[in-house]
Amino acid sequence: MEPRLSVYDAADANRRKTLLLVAVFVAFIAALGYLLGYVWGGGSSGGFLVLPFALGVSALSAVASYYAGDSLVLGMSKAREVSEKEEPELHHVVEALAIGDGLPKPRVFLIEDTAPNAFATGRDPRHASITVTRGLLQKLDRAELEGVLAHELSHVKNYDIRLMLVVTVLLGMIALLADWILRSMWWGGGRRDRRGGGAGILIVVGLVLAVLAPIVAQLIQLAVSRQREYLADASGALLTRYPPGLANALRKIAGDPEPLEAANKATAALYFANPLKDAPRAFDHLFDTHPPIEERIRRLEAM
Repeated sequence: MEPRLSVYDAADANRRKTLLLVAVFVAFIAALGYLLGYVWGGGSSGGFLVLPFALGVSALSAVASYYAGDSLVLGMSKAREVSEKEEPELHHVVEALAIGDGLPKPRVFLIEDTAPNAFATGRDPRHASITVTRGLLQKLDRAELEGVLAHELSHVKNYDIRLMLVVTVLLGMIALLADWILRSMWWGGGRRDRRGGGAGILIVVGLVLAVLAPIVAQLIQLAVSRQREYLADASGALLTRYPPGLANALRKIAGDPEPLEAANKATAALYFANPLKDAPRAFDHLFDTHPPIEERIRRLEAM
């Protein structure tokens, strides 16, 4: 018999893994910044001048997304805000869970689509919203609905949207630095430093890293996303004190073949489960925005 898994242990483990993954992001940025400065002829100190500039450019591009990103996502998803009079049971469940988790009640949105799914967005608990599809309300019972909404509220409480924004900014910085390195190589910016064997090796390393870094960084971003899903499952189960409700919801959503028409590649990572229902490909697990549903169910059943 498999040992029982504590939801507290599961949450703590996933927080540690997420911090480790973000630390790897920062290490990539530091290495690329150093190599870019070296290629430009600044020697060993050149990278320290490049990194703050890249940080500033990426930060500016993220500010608008930070404050207006939720409205953009809701618009892209064709979600409309619903009142308590329109959807009383949905509002009551959201309010009860928010009170139980010590959170302000988020705004509630609905997507008129029969595919069951949900997502949370917003920069912090005071500016959060939860969106569900019509199919989620129609196809799940009360315990399963509570499990899904508790999962989404956990994303709000754990500041997952803010974390993923930080990770996205870091990914943008890596792509920017890698592009600068490749352009510097192309235009011969690094020829001045190719006098010794050590410098030549470092240039080659920089070229390889510039090519591979954006791909690896995207894999890390997806890994962070998957870890936050595990954390939200554990936190949601802790909130409801009923892991089977969330596990059963996962089974129903996984067994529903209908894709969500309003979803796309840009918003898929936000949803409770993969909304695209696309066919698996080779190495697909590396590029998944969500962990395998079977593994999520297994962890919930072990709690």
